[in-house]
Amino acid sequence: MSDVESASDGIDAQARRRVAVAERRLRGRRTVSLTSAFGEFVHHPSPWMISALLVASVIARVWIGDWGLADLLVPIVMIAVFPLAEWLIHVFILHWRPRRVGPVTLDTLLARTHREHHHDPRDIPLVFIPWRALIGVLAAALIVGLVLVPLLGSVERGLTFLIVLGLLGIVYEWTHYLIHTDYTPKTRVYRAVWRNHRFHHYRNEHYWFTVTTSGTADRLLRTYPDPDAVEKSPTAKNLHAVNR
Repeated sequence: MSDVESASDGIDAQARRRVAVAERRLRGRRTVSLTSAFGEFVHHPSPWMISALLVASVIARVWIGDWGLADLLVPIVMIAVFPLAEWLIHVFILHWRPRRVGPVTLDTLLARTHREHHHDPRDIPLVFIPWRALIGVLAAALIVGLVLVPLLGSVERGLTFLIVLGLLGIVYEWTHYLIHTDYTPKTRVYRAVWRNHRFHHYRNEHYWFTVTTSGTADRLLRTYPDPDAVEKSPTAKNLHAVNR
């Protein structure tokens, strides 16, 4: 090989390295706006299903009227207990460990999907509540709001319950989805929520179970440790070491 050819090969190699470095920098600077994030958000079924419940409940509640102090009390109580409910659902339903009872393996769609979500946190469709599971969740919500609550109180308060539940559901889906996009946190509050959930996925799945808040139910139930004091879990991407 001549000196000229060697020099040419060296220049080509150097150029390829520079291009690779530039591409890595571009990927590192990749950002998502709220507008583009919302455009993707509305392409998934769960936001529409929850929104349908919310809109129908608002229309029915306004039509019936008869507002009272309980219509303020219901949202206050529901918002206060939501982080705890979120923690319990995450721990006992989403992180359900498959169990064998004789020849039958007890597992759920929500748990299976959540394991897939942990395996690939950047797979956006897996971020959302599966629509088949959501049908059952919404049916249960309607039974509570239109049957159980009226038995104890009134249909008006039952509809208020459904409105707040719909709002909380949309907030949960949007927050969880946004955390798993490349949207860069702009506020201190959202940055704390973003970091909290990232720790759950990328450091240790046994901690940081709340999604829409940070340091609330996790702090109360002692799953909010100092991240630097927690070892990286080998099963964060393979919950319970169960094959997908």
